[in-house]
Amino acid sequence: MAMDSGKHYVLGIFEDEDVLIQAVKSVRGAGVKIHEVFSPFPVHGLDEALGYKRSRLPIAAFMFGALGTTLALTMQFWMLGVDWPMIIGGKNFTPLPTFIPVTFELTVLLSALGMVGVFMIVSNLKPYATPKIFDKRSTDDKHVMAIDLAQNKMDKGKIDEILKSSGASEVNQKEFE
Repeated sequence: MAMDSGKHYVLGIFEDEDVLIQAVKSVRGAGVKIHEVFSPFPVHGLDEALGYKRSRLPIAAFMFGALGTTLALTMQFWMLGVDWPMIIGGKNFTPLPTFIPVTFELTVLLSALGMVGVFMIVSNLKPYATPKIFDKRSTDDKHVMAIDLAQNKMDKGKIDEILKSSGASEVNQKEFE
């Protein structure tokens, strides 16, 4: 279906989260690709119904944590053992037990900052980006299912019919430039 400039969306507005879960399953079962579902609160089972895969953010957290541990230990061994070794009370230059607090803190710091950075990059959250507001009621009491018309082969009338038969209280159209 050829569209003019801008993105055209069909919005299904739902009142209840149980109706929303069943609607997502029936809409996907009818072959309609759902762009996104917006909800004022977390809905248990929605990510499974939408077919989302498990997040790989824990892998990034582990990698950044390992980097933090490596940097902390390398930094401390270098500074206290090689670059500026000092004999303090006749003790070893590089006592590992005294390195544990700094190592722990740098591991946690880099893991947290790395996860935030990866999340912002993957979610396309840029400081200069303008968010698309599909329906303001999705922040208060309604659930909104957005369907991109450019990603679906069906015409708008058929998608409207599928949404209404799935329990949508209203069906609207939204256009972004």
